[in-house]
Amino acid sequence: MDMTAIGIWLALLSTAASAQVHSRPPLARIAPQREILHGVALTDPYPWLDDLASEETRAWLQEQNAHSEAALGRIPGRHILRDRLARLAVHDSVSAPTIAGGKFFFEKRSAGGGRPLLCMREKPDGPDVVLIDPSSVSPDPSVAVQFFSIAQDGRRIAYSVREGGRDEVAIRFLDIALSRTLPFSLPTGLYSRLVFEPSGDGFYFVRRSRSEGSRLYRHSLKDGAERLLFGQDTTPDQFVSADLSSDGRILLIAVQHGWARSELFFLDLEHGGPVRPLITGIDALFFPTWSGPHSLIVQTSWKAPNRRLIAIDLLHPGQDHWTEVVPESASVIQDFDVIGGALWVGYLKDVHSEIRRFPLTGGPSAVVPLPGIGMARLRGEWDHPVGVLTYTSFTEPSAVYLFHTEKGSRDLWFRPDIPLDNTALETRQVWFQSKDGTRVPMFLVHKKGLRRDRNRPVLLYGYGGFNVPQTPGFRPTAVAWAEQGGVFALANIRGGGEFGERWHRGGMLANKQNAFDDFIAAAEWLIRSGYTTPSRLAIQGASNGGLLMGAALTQRPDLFRAVLCEYPDLDMIRYYRYTGNNNPPALLEYGDASKPAEFAFLRRYSPYENVRPKTSYPAVLLVTGDGDTRVPPQQAIKMAAKLQAASTSGRPVLLSFNFKSGHAGGRSIEQAIDAIAARLAFLLDQLGVAPQ
Repeated sequence: MDMTAIGIWLALLSTAASAQVHSRPPLARIAPQREILHGVALTDPYPWLDDLASEETRAWLQEQNAHSEAALGRIPGRHILRDRLARLAVHDSVSAPTIAGGKFFFEKRSAGGGRPLLCMREKPDGPDVVLIDPSSVSPDPSVAVQFFSIAQDGRRIAYSVREGGRDEVAIRFLDIALSRTLPFSLPTGLYSRLVFEPSGDGFYFVRRSRSEGSRLYRHSLKDGAERLLFGQDTTPDQFVSADLSSDGRILLIAVQHGWARSELFFLDLEHGGPVRPLITGIDALFFPTWSGPHSLIVQTSWKAPNRRLIAIDLLHPGQDHWTEVVPESASVIQDFDVIGGALWVGYLKDVHSEIRRFPLTGGPSAVVPLPGIGMARLRGEWDHPVGVLTYTSFTEPSAVYLFHTEKGSRDLWFRPDIPLDNTALETRQVWFQSKDGTRVPMFLVHKKGLRRDRNRPVLLYGYGGFNVPQTPGFRPTAVAWAEQGGVFALANIRGGGEFGERWHRGGMLANKQNAFDDFIAAAEWLIRSGYTTPSRLAIQGASNGGLLMGAALTQRPDLFRAVLCEYPDLDMIRYYRYTGNNNPPALLEYGDASKPAEFAFLRRYSPYENVRPKTSYPAVLLVTGDGDTRVPPQQAIKMAAKLQAASTSGRPVLLSFNFKSGHAGGRSIEQAIDAIAARLAFLLDQLGVAPQ
């Protein structure tokens, strides 16, 4: 399931008797495989479950699903959860538009359901023109269609076709001027970027291979020829992307080494010659955007953990010509753009948005008024005076505005209409102390005037990795939980990007345990502050957040009553051996157990390695699927087997395996809501409460 779908999770709580699940799951056959790695003896009891294609594994997964569906089916209140979730999540929706050639391109879905349509308007208040209806591409609801690239003049688009929630997509092309699909496509693969030439003669694209790395090509629309331009020396743990100057004369190339370092190169297409290095060999991040035909503004963590902006002219690219235009400050620069000849910089100020306008050459700034305390983003083009502003908070769904840079005014593009009285809710930010004394913030969402009675149902969410900040975006989970008298808590633990590169690196590689300590400290603070008890505390995380769930439940099984662990990384010792996933760069964030020094710290916290026999574990629901090509699903499968054999608490350990979906989705919104309602019913039941 993609991160948007994950954000829909809902829980509604009130006191009720628990309908505990007593039937035993189908235990997995134990066939120990022993090995010595870096002088340490290791035993994997379930190596046969690594073979997802084997008949035995498939049969066991079917049995697990049957057991899980029966267990979940006995829990009352699913229809209540589903109804409220549908009211909060199923509504008319229109995405933020991309402006190209004076036209507005966006996705649109009606409250009646179905997959989003790819649409266009000739002007902001013009009629919607449907460009691509996903049902015409495939009747299968697991097939998703999205914009992938739009030509600068708005005459052509590239769109992706994704099957079963896989990261891999096929790319197809539409000529809007001719109203016809072009007679070629790019085959299913991993694509990071595609940009059309202004002349209309061709396009550039990057395709990534699990075994060879990324390659940058030019595709000719005249004869269909493809030419390799860059990437022969890249490895699978590197991401490559490319962008083209507005006049089509310079191709900018970025190479990202994990989530803490990047390099820049460029190719002079007008005068020819080889690819030239722009920024290499510096242990920092560099994120560029165009500020003119041959000029860049670059966001960087170089000599600035909270990031700063520098200007680079590609006609004089040497470092001695670089100039700083926005210095580092106490707040982290999260994003920026050059719109209408000015700099618009988005800061994270104590984990909420502040946007400031700067002259392109630097100097005094002005704050852009926002609708409230939440998250906002402003994006556009350097030579166009109108940008697109989005704004959201925990209790306000994302609203989209057209922002006029010259006047500093905004016109509403779209705001969803949902049944929600957010005046009855409040969001608070609290700070707690982690194990090593670090102060960590956490958002709490609850009813106004909430009384702390030490018995509140609490849902604690965390992620903590890959430089990704967890910010106050709209979450039906938070709204519904608060409406029922509970507390939704989001802990901004280390490993994320909430407070710059120091915060990120403080929770990666050998420092990963800090992220787990922060999350555990958040739970302890909630209990100590009188909000809840361990018996009323549920936790949730997905992907890297699933690793967080695994670490939390194995390190402190006494602290939590129920765990929802989705699409998780869990076997950090054997992670580097999985060849079916497309995410080798994750080893630069987690560590690589084939290296002795990194094996040492991975072994200390790897959840799969640290499941202990005869231990009273919380109730656990693990979710994964065949379509997860990013995180090897074997990890959740084997973790379920190990926990089912080890736990003595009598609380259920369930595995939900979907044969048609994965990390990036693969279900219709109706199917997703049904699944989410069932999973949240599981958590509610384990907390001894029921929805009303």
